[in-house]
Amino acid sequence: MKILVLHFEDTDFIDQVANLLVEGFKDTGSTAWSDFEAGLSEVRESLQDDRISLAAVDNDGMVVGWVSGIRKYDGHTWELHGLVVKPTYRGQGIGRALVSALEEQVRAFGGTTIFLGTDDENYRTTISGTELYPNVLEKLLEIKNPGNHPYEFYQKVGFTIVGVIPDANGLGKPDIFMAKRLER
Repeated sequence: MKILVLHFEDTDFIDQVANLLVEGFKDTGSTAWSDFEAGLSEVRESLQDDRISLAAVDNDGMVVGWVSGIRKYDGHTWELHGLVVKPTYRGQGIGRALVSALEEQVRAFGGTTIFLGTDDENYRTTISGTELYPNVLEKLLEIKNPGNHPYEFYQKVGFTIVGVIPDANGLGKPDIFMAKRLER
């Protein structure tokens, strides 16, 4: 497997990533990237000058994973905005490799922090489906993961939960914010 920086002319890889976004998120219950056109739009946006777009490609030229980053805060901080691994390839270190490659790219651009939001639209954590106000941070400290939510993956690769928007996706459907300082 190799990780490649995507460019506008990589049309075959771009189409594969768009399909991967649809495939990879349909089993999560998320409404993000529900069809090819939505996935394609996301991938094309990731190719802009203030972004990073990386694809994990196997030896047969098949895209098995993708990650993107968006430059924020004058480039000091970048948002990890989109990470997906082909379902049959999960658990093999591809997600970890993509995050690591994104970190290298962000460092090369002078970035010091990466953050992300990881939605819980389908009640996979103990902070969804509950009233988080008024003691939001106290409840966040007690978060558990009975539904295999990806926040634990991000913790394993060094991210820390730094906050939550309780009803970001509707009542009882929070967006969990995570961040990581990049070591120099």
